[in-house]
Amino acid sequence: MTSPSQMMTAAAAAGTWTLGDLEINRIGFGAMRLTQRGEAFADDAVPSDRGRAIRVLRQAVELGVNHIDTAAFYFSPLRSANELIGRALAPYPEDLVITTKVGPGRDPSGAWIPHATARQLRGQVEENLRQLGRDHLDVVNLRVVGSDSIAERFGALAELREAGLVRHLGISNVTPEHLEEARAIAPVVCVQNMYGIGVRPEHDAFLRTCGELGVAFVPFYSIAGDGRQAGASGAEQEEVLAVARAHGASPAQVRLAWTLQRGPHVLAIPGTGDPDHLEANVAAGAVRLTADDLALLDALHRRGV
Repeated sequence: MTSPSQMMTAAAAAGTWTLGDLEINRIGFGAMRLTQRGEAFADDAVPSDRGRAIRVLRQAVELGVNHIDTAAFYFSPLRSANELIGRALAPYPEDLVITTKVGPGRDPSGAWIPHATARQLRGQVEENLRQLGRDHLDVVNLRVVGSDSIAERFGALAELREAGLVRHLGISNVTPEHLEEARAIAPVVCVQNMYGIGVRPEHDAFLRTCGELGVAFVPFYSIAGDGRQAGASGAEQEEVLAVARAHGASPAQVRLAWTLQRGPHVLAIPGTGDPDHLEANVAAGAVRLTADDLALLDALHRRGV
């Protein structure tokens, strides 16, 4: 097993990016999988082991991770990602950046609400503040469902930013048109979209545009791909396996490394409740793919496999 001192080097090996005025390592941690075992958000999922989830969070920070992605709607029976984060990490390290999402939600029974109204967003922000034990949120992403205008809802978040409850704003699950609309209202520090090898190659141009604008592009499901909440499934493509063998890495590490090498503004937020998987994910930041590797994987990506 890799020692903590070695892993600290790996955590920063992919370099850093700045969200507004907040500098973070490009390898982060996604909290979605902390609350339950099996497919995330499944009604019959088994709650995770609370002690293990807390240990994983503390281990992530020990390994140099200083960017955690979460949401108040990341919860399952008996478990809340925000509560676990607060229990594990408060008082929070000064350099730790916690990014959360608002928009979708759950009612007290756990039933999904597709998206909040502009008026309801303040309540969601306040719920995240309460659960995390913070007086402000570092970054809040407006999670978008559909292609309708986001001006009213993003404007409501911009007002909370002006009031000091939110430091920086981002958007999630969006189109280039949404980004243009949001930037006309307030600064946008990140775009969080589903993306990975073979996943939404049509977003390549959007990714590049974000880089040109100085906006972080933060893929989710970059390992799982179309497996989404259920995680990676099925046989791995031979191209990915070949590159993995050449580097003595796992296919998941190759997928993360490819994602990070799409641009210096591209971040990674792989999530896991497994300490070994956490170490492997962090170590992916040190994997350097060659030009031949990238050509092979880029061709696979363009096929949309």
